[in-house]
Amino acid sequence: MKKKVVVGMSGGVDSSVAALLLRDAGHDVVGVTMRIYSGRPAAGPIIDSCYGPGENDDIAQAADICARLGIPHRVVDLRDEYKSLVLDYTREEYLSGRTPNPCILCNRRVKFGLLLDRASEEAGIRFDAFATGHYCRVMVRDDGRVALRRASADVKDQSYFLCMLTQEQLRRVMFPLGELSKPQVREIARKAGFSNHDRRESQDFVAGGYRSVVSAPEKEGPITDPDGNVIGTHKGVWGYTIGQRKGLGVGGGDPLYVTEIHAATNTVVAGPEQKLYRGDLTVHDANWSAIDPPSAPVRLDVKIRYRNPPAPATVTALPDGSVSVVFDEPQRAITRGQWAVFYQEDVLLGGGPIS
Repeated sequence: MKKKVVVGMSGGVDSSVAALLLRDAGHDVVGVTMRIYSGRPAAGPIIDSCYGPGENDDIAQAADICARLGIPHRVVDLRDEYKSLVLDYTREEYLSGRTPNPCILCNRRVKFGLLLDRASEEAGIRFDAFATGHYCRVMVRDDGRVALRRASADVKDQSYFLCMLTQEQLRRVMFPLGELSKPQVREIARKAGFSNHDRRESQDFVAGGYRSVVSAPEKEGPITDPDGNVIGTHKGVWGYTIGQRKGLGVGGGDPLYVTEIHAATNTVVAGPEQKLYRGDLTVHDANWSAIDPPSAPVRLDVKIRYRNPPAPATVTALPDGSVSVVFDEPQRAITRGQWAVFYQEDVLLGGGPIS
């Protein structure tokens, strides 16, 4: 059935091919691009990123692709909202000693939320579905709820980043790349004559890395061993994450890793690698995107970060909305602020930030 589809266009090859495939399938397609860069200079080398000074080039690339496809293109200004919802959140998380995943929050509140609201309100765009270049698939469960499945090319699967989408959002999404691999997408773009067919992928969510977002003065404090003995000095807890080895400035002996971060006391704890392993975690503000919170403990696979493989665990939804996760085997570098995402085989059931 022909639909009016809004495609989130980043200027990259994935969203460009998504728009191409939908147009060729007979849908009425409109490309929409977010303007989110506030003009703040990057504090490091300029790299391909979601947020950075190359945004005007990205917008021009998206507009060029839309012109080639013969579809309209609109730009929606979300600079203020992105700053308050994503950048400020990211800064506060780092300053609190946590390591955030801003892409997950951006997807729920900005890309799959405000972008569509503004496209309707300000640009007058009416649509049946919203599509992006994410690599994942959509399915309808037996109870009528919509759920995400991992992409066919599991190595590229991006369902993890969409764990906080709501049923309302899931009911109107389309992911044309879910059955394709990245090489296949690049080949489609090459044959279509897209100049971005060999464009490298974004390396970070912000140009200059997280330091340009935190932008905080140095605040020296102790680096201690697990017993509390001072073994070094750090310049701010926000500069560290669990599992980090490089940049500690603590020499001699066996390799040391960041095992704990205590913002309240401005302390970083470093210890041997075995101190990184834990068998359990707690999630707060969990989003059960495809099912109701389970009424009893359930066996699921849980990812504690995007690059980690799913690990089998017993997952228990608690009355206060939090979730207890107990792994079959201890996991390395469980990190506060990152997201734990729950899967049943290849179906994403929910997730939430690790507390």
